[in-house]
Amino acid sequence: MRYVVIAMLILIVGSLGSAALFMLRDRGDSSRMVKALAWRVGLSVGLFLLLMVGFYFGLFKPHQL
Repeated sequence: MRYVVIAMLILIVGSLGSAALFMLRDRGDSSRMVKALAWRVGLSVGLFLLLMVGFYFGLFKPHQL
């Protein structure tokens, strides 16, 4: 599960970076930035739900080393 969380965090940061790149290249004339930010929000909500379900079912324990 740790690798799934790390992969989702990398995807979230990558989506944010691509949105910034689209904003600079397209100068706000394209919907590609909006789609990239929508993916980022969707991935963030998905990660939050994954963590909540993991805590509920005992897959993740707070402060586990």
